Amino acid sequence: MSDKIDINAVEDHGGVLTIRGGGAPRDWNGIHYKQGMSHKNVGTTKLSANIATIPPGGVAYAHIHVDFEVILYIIEGNVRHEFGDGLKQKIDNEAGDFIYIKPGVPHEVFNLSDTEPVVAFVARSSADEWDKIIPYDRNAPRS
Repeated sequence: MSDKIDINAVEDHGGVLTIRGGGAPRDWNGIHYKQGMSHKNVGTTKLSANIATIPPGGVAYAHIHVDFEVILYIIEGNVRHEFGDGLKQKIDNEAGDFIYIKPGVPHEVFNLSDTEPVVAFVARSSADEWDKIIPYDRNAPRS
């Protein structure tokens, strides 16, 4: 999969922009994404959105969203978020659940199935998609 944005996939209908079929797929941190929309391809200024797929048994490794909010809607599958200081807290979610992740909360995401993907709609209050995400070391000493 490519990590490039295909701006040619965007149809501008005079203020209503469309990407048919979600655009070209990309990978980031163990997650497969349909291109979706962001500042890079449609010029958004405050948000981005796409569809994320975590493959069977997959993990989106520990990270922190810097200065932006995320809302997920689980379309398919079962997912676990381990989160907070040292990633000691856990919550499981399934298809039909909404999830809100506050800025600055460390988290790691696990597909709980070895046979089925997790598919989620992802909306961010950042037009940069994942440009403001930093890795988090779950084993680093805490003060």
